[in-house]
Amino acid sequence: MRTSALGLFAATAALAIAASTAHAADLPSRYSPASTYNALPVFTWTGFYAGLNVGYGWNVGDSRYYDPAFGTARGRRSGGFVGGAQAGYNYQFGMFVVGAETDLQYAAVGNKGASYGTTYYPGDSDGFFGTIRARAGVAFDRALVYGTGGFAYGDVGGNRGYDTVLGHHSGDEINWGWTLGAGVEYAITGNFTAKVEGLYVDLDTKDNYTLGGRVDIDRDAEFGVLRAGVNYKFN
Repeated sequence: MRTSALGLFAATAALAIAASTAHAADLPSRYSPASTYNALPVFTWTGFYAGLNVGYGWNVGDSRYYDPAFGTARGRRSGGFVGGAQAGYNYQFGMFVVGAETDLQYAAVGNKGASYGTTYYPGDSDGFFGTIRARAGVAFDRALVYGTGGFAYGDVGGNRGYDTVLGHHSGDEINWGWTLGAGVEYAITGNFTAKVEGLYVDLDTKDNYTLGGRVDIDRDAEFGVLRAGVNYKFN
């Protein structure tokens, strides 16, 4: 009798434990599911890019010409529209960004004519120039402050002197020089950036012509450029 009572008690306890376990499995978990956190990608300046720019250039160089009839005449300075395209590559490490850029520009910054007596002979205004530059700067997340410098080339026009034998004349040839500048660029999106940039360009121009003592003694091509541009960055 006693044995039967113990067996019944054991069976009852086993059923109670099983029922309790099944009920606990049906209850909601006390622990919240792991959160799904997707971090936003960090912007980087590293990569190739290309874009367009427009701006204004102004001539700061002197242009003088010697003529036997009038002596030395001083040319005038002028400025005008500048616009073109650029392409380059940036590499970022930490906050620092280094890279290289090349551009090709239309430039109406010549037009340094000359006055002989009471007559003014206008110079050539249309021209072009290009640069091949290094860039280095500091990035503040999506903002980049940089300096730039390198080689420059082009033909931006200049003094078109008048000579009684040779008439109007100005040399048309590509000249080489150097450029320095600085700028600020901002990443509007992950691919598009906008910039404002200033450059000083100095081209080593040659005399217009030399013949029979008629010498163009000075025709500088030095000019400043202030331009705004947009770039597309290839990820």
